[in-house]
Amino acid sequence: MRQIGSAVFVVLLFASLASAQVPGGNVFFGYSYYSEDLSSINQQPDTGGWGRAKTNGWEASFEGKVIPFLGFVADFDSHYDSQNLTIVCPAGPSCPTVSANITEHNFLFGPRVSFPAGRFRPFVEGLFGGAHMNISEGVGSDYSFATALGGGLDYKIIKPLAWRFQGDYVQTRLFGATQNNVRLSTGIVFRF
Repeated sequence: MRQIGSAVFVVLLFASLASAQVPGGNVFFGYSYYSEDLSSINQQPDTGGWGRAKTNGWEASFEGKVIPFLGFVADFDSHYDSQNLTIVCPAGPSCPTVSANITEHNFLFGPRVSFPAGRFRPFVEGLFGGAHMNISEGVGSDYSFATALGGGLDYKIIKPLAWRFQGDYVQTRLFGATQNNVRLSTGIVFRF
């Protein structure tokens, strides 16, 4: 019995020493700009589709470190815009244009690799998850698989606070077509 107690004590001692060596992680929240590809959703004859929506919104993420240079991220964002869209119509001289509200939410998870370089901490990430888009005025909504590849840079202001600049290529497959989107974000990072 004494040997089991000693073994448990040694395991707990090494676990506490190991956890003290690994940084905790960080929480990010900030403004996000999203260049959203709508051209593949509605192919209009002679117009090339709807083009790109320039949406604004927010992004939030939580990173838990596994080892000092590797963490796992849960990333969430929402982007909003109102845009004039030409609705598909039978062949004729003109199709109606409506002002539609566009909303997209992404929820992504995956690994992030980072390393300290003085006051800077650059990082790269590969995230996977889902997306939901809603377009008003009778177009509808859809869910799809989503991926994001990107990176960024944290600049340390004081020990627990940093400022982040981040860019990601986000691919979604909404309404039966592939969209190639760009997300740029900046905001405050709380490190623990």
